[in-house]
Amino acid sequence: MILKISDIDFVFLSFDEPNADKNFADLKKKVPWAKRVHGVAGFDSAHKKAGEISESQRFITVDADTQIDEEFLSMLVDFNSLGIDDTYTLSWCGKIDLNGLQYGNGSLKCWTKEFVKEMKTHENHDGKNKNVIEFCHNPKYFQFNENFSTSFINGSAYQAWRAGFREGVKMALDRGVKPTKEEFLNGHWKNLHRLWVWLMIGADVKNGNWAILGAREGLHMTMLTDWDYVNVRDFEYLNELWANRDEMPEDVVHSEIYNLGDSLIQGLDIPIAVQPLNEEQSAFFKTVYQNPARSSDQQFVIDKE
Repeated sequence: MILKISDIDFVFLSFDEPNADKNFADLKKKVPWAKRVHGVAGFDSAHKKAGEISESQRFITVDADTQIDEEFLSMLVDFNSLGIDDTYTLSWCGKIDLNGLQYGNGSLKCWTKEFVKEMKTHENHDGKNKNVIEFCHNPKYFQFNENFSTSFINGSAYQAWRAGFREGVKMALDRGVKPTKEEFLNGHWKNLHRLWVWLMIGADVKNGNWAILGAREGLHMTMLTDWDYVNVRDFEYLNELWANRDEMPEDVVHSEIYNLGDSLIQGLDIPIAVQPLNEEQSAFFKTVYQNPARSSDQQFVIDKE
């Protein structure tokens, strides 16, 4: 089976992102038939709504903080060459402008209506199978190494902090479950390396330090306190946790970042510095950093039209 990307629906998922309207306008220029789901609380529920409004059996989701590469529309996916059937969900890499990472965060995903209708993830997770709390833990989830999108998560201080906080929490977990310190430090090196980048890089862009603060705070609360990490999927809870911190003076933000860095180093023995890289250092890092492939046993098999 050959899937032609330009033949299927695109659904833009937005909630409260400050750059959502701008990014949706960009998507409509590239994909005039794109649809939008706005204001649906919960990741699982929003994707189910996307499945309901899609007129094609398969559809692409685009997160509200993301802009796509127009080249993506010329792609063909050969399921037979990939060794999978057409029931699989497909995920491409997404680049995060703030820190240069390129992995599944904010990436383009291609779903089937049946998959999203039956899945129970995030806020709808039934607690029975820890392996499907996140989309990517489902066994029928195929990950490509190629990138066709860029996420801009720094439209506001809160957006940047929330993005960092959520990654600081989720990257500490092992398939949705809190590990011991030893298990955490012996986790997959790709995941840990990406987490170290979240904790250190971003000072060269607007609101970048808020993302660093969020990542450090999320990791600290998850691994060094008794906080219930399940709350990370509740945006109303995160609103309360944020508590209008954008009024904090810049020196206070830097002090919080420093203190959390010191606490994380002392409590977890992780190889970061108490001070994140400065503007020049962060910018340089992003020019030389090479993202590791998402999976060594999955090969990229996709052609241009």
